Amino acid sequence: MSFPDFELPSTLVKALDGRVAFALSLAIAASRETLKFFRTSEFQVERKSDKSPVTRADKQTEQLVRSMVEKAFPSDAILGEEFGSVAGQSEFEWIIDPIDGTKSFISGVPLYSTLVGMTLAGQPQIGVITIPALGEVIIAAKGLGAWYGQALPQTAGNKLSQAHVSKQSRLEDGLMVTSQVDNFSHRKAESAYRELEAEAYVSRTWGDGYGYLLVATGRAEVMVDPIVNPWDVAAVAPVIEEAGGRFSSWSGEFNIRAGHCIGSNRLVHEQVLARLRSFA
Repeated sequence: MSFPDFELPSTLVKALDGRVAFALSLAIAASRETLKFFRTSEFQVERKSDKSPVTRADKQTEQLVRSMVEKAFPSDAILGEEFGSVAGQSEFEWIIDPIDGTKSFISGVPLYSTLVGMTLAGQPQIGVITIPALGEVIIAAKGLGAWYGQALPQTAGNKLSQAHVSKQSRLEDGLMVTSQVDNFSHRKAESAYRELEAEAYVSRTWGDGYGYLLVATGRAEVMVDPIVNPWDVAAVAPVIEEAGGRFSSWSGEFNIRAGHCIGSNRLVHEQVLARLRSFA
């Protein structure tokens, strides 16, 4: 199993002094690193202080990404889930999650993702979501759109095409996804989830980065997360927005550090916010 190379549109190659192209190369390298461990016995599962799992694959992949950033852009800051933050001298910060969905990864479920985000003065500029085991990638840069590709046997080459959210205007006709239903209890928002579940045509827990990729490519209408960290959403926010959707906290603000979020096709956003605002 391997993760393919993808051809970046020419409009993105030199954007942000080459950081967009570099972000894609980072995500591809990280994806390949995770696949060395996926569905093998080569990773060891540990428990972090918050009881969440971490594996050798998480750590080794993040170390690879950090070393690549330090070599290519040594003045940029880095924030990662496994090894914290390193200050930089520039206003750029790389925010990475080597394996978003570690529980899925451990279980051998191919829906885990690798997330590479980059901010400028705290504002998201670049986002890459890959689904290594499925060969899917989406990359976005502020003002330059979102671009999606999937490696399929019948596809000639691995070119990226522009991604767009769905045009479905009613949640009653749409798909809602989330990462883990019982996380709503941490915000005492179980009732809000049940109301949204009843309103949606269908709801699924195809969560983590995969859920946001589904929204950005028009296959789901909204992804809701009650608990997130910056490394969970720094890549997601520009992907959703540049695909024509809307990313916000539960209070309706564009904020990757709020601790909760919604990514939608924009058309159902207010309907979802109406259920969640009081729990923000």
